[in-house]
Amino acid sequence: MAILDMNNNEENMGIDSIRRIAGRFPEIGYEVFDVRHKHEVPGLDFDIYISSGGPGDPLEADGRWDKAYYELLDDIWQHNQYREDKKYVFFICHSFQMACRHFGVGQITERHKESFGIVPVNKTETGESCAVLAPLDDPFFAADFRRFQVVHPDLAYMRRMGMEITAMESPEDDVEFELALMAVRFSDEMYGTQFHPEAHPDGMVYYLNRADKREMILSRYGKDVYDTMMHNALDPGRLTATRDHILPGFIRNAADNVMAFSDASPVLI
Repeated sequence: MAILDMNNNEENMGIDSIRRIAGRFPEIGYEVFDVRHKHEVPGLDFDIYISSGGPGDPLEADGRWDKAYYELLDDIWQHNQYREDKKYVFFICHSFQMACRHFGVGQITERHKESFGIVPVNKTETGESCAVLAPLDDPFFAADFRRFQVVHPDLAYMRRMGMEITAMESPEDDVEFELALMAVRFSDEMYGTQFHPEAHPDGMVYYLNRADKREMILSRYGKDVYDTMMHNALDPGRLTATRDHILPGFIRNAADNVMAFSDASPVLI
């Protein structure tokens, strides 16, 4: 498994959280690639790719790492069209936005205000039967930190390509705005979420209790947002379910499919 670190050398909890989930699968080796900061982009040597969230505008890049990253996505897509030994990819937040733009799913715009906290997410009808989301309630809760969003989906194009929207942003009671895509099945092997499925409650509580983070949230978002985030992080039925089902379920399904193909294939000597 390749873990693609898209955080551009900025402090984050995401990669550590992804590592913790990867640690649940001791039979699966993994390697971390610093894509944006060190321009480390793997080839097709891996069976599973987890592409993390990250800071900044998903439309901005330096023309080097992003070119190599998009070439990797195209190589994986083409590989899966013609080969039986499939490659599996999961996109998170920043990576999700980049993938949606690259594959023509929708447009990237700046949100009316930054989403920051643990929020409800609504499953679509397709999402109800999607293996990645099926074990979760509707709505379920997820960690969502973003200034940008994916909107204006090209539904006709998505139908032709076999892509499906599986979750959408929940509307705010006091604001009318176009709801963003929160999860997309790009293909049987490629899936992505706008939110952070790797976020874990103890990590969020630690984050919220840090003096610098607490002051930042209070000054930028106010006490109500801070109290709501802490309440949701401490609620055992919210982030825990999302963390335990989505990314681990994707990895387990991918690994099972890889091993099933390997076991069914003749050994070449």
